[in-house]
Amino acid sequence: MSRWPFRLFCFLFALAAGPAAAAPAVGLARISVVVRGSGPDVILIPGLAASRGVWSSTAAALPGYRYHFVQVGGFAGLPVGANSSGPVARPVADEIARYIVARRLDRPAVVGHSMGGSIALMVAARHPRVAAKVMVVDMLPSAGGPFGLPTPVMKPLARFIGDEVQRADRTRSRLKPLFARFGNADWLESRSDAGVVGRSVEELLATDLGAELPRIRVPLTVVYACPAALPSACGQVSRVYARAYAGRPGTRLVRIEGSGHTIMWDQPAAFRAALRAFLEAGE
Repeated sequence: MSRWPFRLFCFLFALAAGPAAAAPAVGLARISVVVRGSGPDVILIPGLAASRGVWSSTAAALPGYRYHFVQVGGFAGLPVGANSSGPVARPVADEIARYIVARRLDRPAVVGHSMGGSIALMVAARHPRVAAKVMVVDMLPSAGGPFGLPTPVMKPLARFIGDEVQRADRTRSRLKPLFARFGNADWLESRSDAGVVGRSVEELLATDLGAELPRIRVPLTVVYACPAALPSACGQVSRVYARAYAGRPGTRLVRIEGSGHTIMWDQPAAFRAALRAFLEAGE
């Protein structure tokens, strides 16, 4: 593949990314879970190359829940475990569903940011009985959707980019806008495994969950950012999200303005208000 489609793809993603005391659970091969607090159960899933710590300040500000902080093997210094080969997001979603069943959790709320949002959608669509409701934070069901790139085009491009991520440090640094779209832009400093990151990016770019949205029978909330540097584009951003989730009528879309991709850090008060409303709905 020539280099110009690769450079064009990175440029498009740069525009999309915007400005930028409990024991661990045992018996898990792909994730680690730390449990804190008491109350209704909430599963928190971070994004690409991110640690469970991205949720710490949010959970501390919203007490009254038992939070299950997930971290994916290979991200942010956690041992790779069973994520040493093959896809990452899909089997991680399956393991989270097994965790919920094994721990006998009573249909928890599931919240995922970025790549974690894709995983949350997979849990809800493929394991319909395990969750009571789902929140996706700044993630679309299809990475190629906003750019009009069909799946046959995305798959070879995704494979190429995944290979590039695993090979060259210089290329990895140039791909920061792409990483930011799925989680942690500074993954090179995050002690994340290059193989797990590369295969995760490849999988996400080649995955379109749009066709699975109708399978989600529980309440679905999508919180998304309008970048501070592009306030005039908020209407377009909203239309992109509305179209992307149109296949799942009843989805609640919540726009948070003046924020980059990591909304819980960029606009913590607004995000906490949205999360509180989501968690309290139906209680």
